[in-house]
Amino acid sequence: MNNNHIDAVTELPENFEELKKAVNRTASWRDRLNAVNELGQWDTAPTIKLLQHVMNGDSVFQVREAAYRKLKQLGENVQMPAKSKGELFKGLNKILLRIKKSLPEGHTFEEFKEKLQKTRSDIYDTYEGDKGAEFDSWLQAIWETPARK
Repeated sequence: MNNNHIDAVTELPENFEELKKAVNRTASWRDRLNAVNELGQWDTAPTIKLLQHVMNGDSVFQVREAAYRKLKQLGENVQMPAKSKGELFKGLNKILLRIKKSLPEGHTFEEFKEKLQKTRSDIYDTYEGDKGAEFDSWLQAIWETPARK
C-alpha cells in the first residue's frame, strides 16, 4: 500500500526546530509572529501543538491572536484568547522606576526608552507588541510620573 499521500500531510517543515525556537524568543514579538504565520501553513500534530502553546501562553495578544487564526484555518476547535488586563510583568512599575533612577538627573525620555530597551528588551518588546501605536505615549506617561520614594 502506498502511503505517500499521508506522509506529505504529516511532514514537518524543514526549519521546524528554528521555528520552535522563534516562537519562544522573548526578545522579539515580530519573530514570534512570523514563526506563527509560517507554522500555520503546516497541518501536523507538532505544529498544531506549538500553535496551541503560543495561543495560550504568549505575552503579546497580537501573537496569540495570530496563532488562534492559524489554528482555526487548520480546522481546530479553539476559542479566541482573551486580551490580558493589567501588568504583563510582575513588578513592572518597580522595574521601570529602577531604570529611571539609574539615569542621571535631567535625562530625556529617549534616554529612558533606550535604557529600557537595552537592559530589559523582554519588557520593551512585549509592551511594544501589546500597546502597538500607543506604546510611546504609554511609556512616556510612566516616565513623566514623579518617582515615589
